[in-house]
Amino acid sequence: MREPVTVNRANRHRGEVEAVIDGERRILCLTLGALAELETAFGAESLADLATRFSSGRLKSADLTRILACGLRGGGNRLSDVDVAEMAVDGGVAGAARVVGELLAVTFGAAEGNETRGEGIASP
Repeated sequence: MREPVTVNRANRHRGEVEAVIDGERRILCLTLGALAELETAFGAESLADLATRFSSGRLKSADLTRILACGLRGGGNRLSDVDVAEMAVDGGVAGAARVVGELLAVTFGAAEGNETRGEGIASP
């Protein structure tokens, strides 16, 4: 059986990443609205504060869920944080951490190559 062709692929130049979540290829993007939501959720005073928090590598599983949910909504998926918490990410927790690492890297401009290894994101 052939895998369906995905029409919309992630464009890393627009800050998008692609992940298989709950068996579907999905686009994630931290838009300005998603970043504003994360600033509020994490009590960050600025984008720099948000980036500093994320680069600490001390993210909880709830943090991964919130970042994934914001990224999914930014990518056009209408999902709540609760919906995302119940979804399976390919690769389990390590896969979720990798996706979040890639998403943060393309959003905050980390060095090319680091995002594929999820550097800067500690395993929850």
